Amino acid sequence: MSRPISDEQRRDAETIWDHHQMGHEPRPVDVAIGLGSHDLGVATFAAELYRAGLFPLLVFSGANSPTTAARFPRGEAVHYREHALSLGVPDGALLVEPRAGNTGQNVGLSRALLAENGHAPRSVLLISKPYMERRAFATCRKVWPEVEVVCASEPLKFGDYVRSIGDEKLVVDMLVGDLQRVVEYPKLGFAVEQDVPADVLAAYERLVRAGFDSRLI
Repeated sequence: MSRPISDEQRRDAETIWDHHQMGHEPRPVDVAIGLGSHDLGVATFAAELYRAGLFPLLVFSGANSPTTAARFPRGEAVHYREHALSLGVPDGALLVEPRAGNTGQNVGLSRALLAENGHAPRSVLLISKPYMERRAFATCRKVWPEVEVVCASEPLKFGDYVRSIGDEKLVVDMLVGDLQRVVEYPKLGFAVEQDVPADVLAAYERLVRAGFDSRLI
């Protein structure tokens, strides 16, 4: 059982949650890439956007991490594909990239897979966990600068996402860890730099001091 979280900490988490969202309006693109993670909602939402006619081709990318090996033993992308098939996405509209171990590889290996299959998209929809949109955007701009990128995730509020995961402390830890990566990864050459408002940084620092640090680099 995770420890209780104060109202102030929850407000700080919501501040960071809101910043992680890019606010893009999903629109028709050449291809979509579903970024593998612990969250099967990525595949669910990808299937919904496919059925809405936003793209003709969907790549699922992801191997395993320590947090997903038990849940998705055959690999994140493989399980995502199976879930999308069960939701009515035809096999011919799906490609699987099963080796990526981080977001840069998600983008780079998906790009290579698309090229191998004769696709040179000019626009890409990145479908991710809600709190990963900003890092996915910054990574794609670095790894694949030629493509126009739009970000999307399940339209969930912070509280709804916490309920879907079932562990509020873990979700806050993940929000904090992703924000650290938004700040630090550009210095390592993994992503483009983005502005982080002062109130978001202050919320981050308070949560780190309070011990929400299990997902820090």
